[in-house]
Amino acid sequence: MRHVITSVLFVTTSLLFSQCGINRQVQQAKGLSKSKYAIRSADNMTIAGYDIREFKDMRGLEDVNPLNYPRIAAGLVSHDVPFRTNLNVEITNPTNDVAAINQFDYKLLLAGNELASGTVDQRVEVPAGGKTVVPIPVNANAYSLISSSSTRNAFVDLVRSLAGSDQVSPSRVTLKIRPTLMLGNKEVKYPGYIDIDKEITRDILSPNNKPAR
Repeated sequence: MRHVITSVLFVTTSLLFSQCGINRQVQQAKGLSKSKYAIRSADNMTIAGYDIREFKDMRGLEDVNPLNYPRIAAGLVSHDVPFRTNLNVEITNPTNDVAAINQFDYKLLLAGNELASGTVDQRVEVPAGGKTVVPIPVNANAYSLISSSSTRNAFVDLVRSLAGSDQVSPSRVTLKIRPTLMLGNKEVKYPGYIDIDKEITRDILSPNNKPAR
């Protein structure tokens, strides 16, 4: 009889702890839904391995001398022009509970066209009333945007703006993120994407990757 009572107590306690864990995860999910998101800066931005600042005076692809930028020339031939950066996204949690993300999918759009997509596989916790900056590694192939007449100018303007040109209007990008939550032992994707719009200028670049004035 004692063993039966012990077993019942063990099962009951386990269920209570499990329920408490699920309730805590639900609260974290609610905090996540009420959080605010913003793109704060970008680091280590390159095109085909070249520092973005090198393209300040570019007005169009015809200004990219293949002798000076052979990797871009080769990329146009092979249909592979790597665009790399780390976007630093600030998450602000206005609630009284911890907000948490187990991982999230993302898409980066320029002029409504997808520039990059991927998954950040790390747990992020934002304290109650606090902020956390999450780096998102962007590894994209810009060839489709460069080769299409409908997106080429938008991409060139983005590069010029980031490089520090004063002769171009700010570009607008949209970062879409879709968090994954843990409810019990089950992964649950957030219903839909959270959109983060940002006007991009040279001021987004971190000091170690910022065009000279």
